[in-house]
Amino acid sequence: MNMYVSNLSFSISDADLSNLFSQYGNVSSAKIITDRQTGRSRGFGFVEMDVVTEAREAMEKLHNKEVEGRAMSVAIAKEKEERSPRSNY
Repeated sequence: MNMYVSNLSFSISDADLSNLFSQYGNVSSAKIITDRQTGRSRGFGFVEMDVVTEAREAMEKLHNKEVEGRAMSVAIAKEKEERSPRSNY
């Protein structure tokens, strides 16, 4: 299950995010989204866990949990929508 995690402290790393969720099961990936130009965290990321029951428990326990002074939000990630190519107009 792929989860969207938002309202994160800008100092949280991929490894920190993985460690938070790994208390509830195996984390197959954890990625903080960064600004392309500055490389700075944008305050959100994605965590993927293979076992749905473990992912649901992690969501339940970690949603609104305060981490580094911010109450993070955890939800099921929506599928990425395909973007139409930009026109040159």
